[in-house]
Amino acid sequence: MNYHIADFLIRIKNASHAHRKEVYMPYSKLSQAVAKVLVKEGFLADVREETIENKKQLLVNLRYVNRRPVVEGVKIISKPSLRAYATNKKISAAHNGSMVSVLSTSQGVMSGREANKKGVGGELLFQIW
Repeated sequence: MNYHIADFLIRIKNASHAHRKEVYMPYSKLSQAVAKVLVKEGFLADVREETIENKKQLLVNLRYVNRRPVVEGVKIISKPSLRAYATNKKISAAHNGSMVSVLSTSQGVMSGREANKKGVGGELLFQIW
């Protein structure tokens, strides 16, 4: 596995379309930060850190509304082969109503809306809707 964020997001999307309640993910600080942003934005119900067989893992509880998954799709923007950076002006132009952009900034991982309020730019990781 080369890119942990893409693996993390695709696992969430596939598990939600399979109507799973929860899914275990490999632990990394970046994955945990992304999961916290997704909880704050309402795409996930909860995220917890657990130790199973002396390995840290994230337990992600998925969120549904009227038995339909909240996560409908994901678009990975920044990849190891091609990093994508955006200023706060480009973030506001790319922001769409139900679509949320997630960035890695110098102040941590945050949503596009939050980065725009703080006036910071960074690496545009993905968009989720």
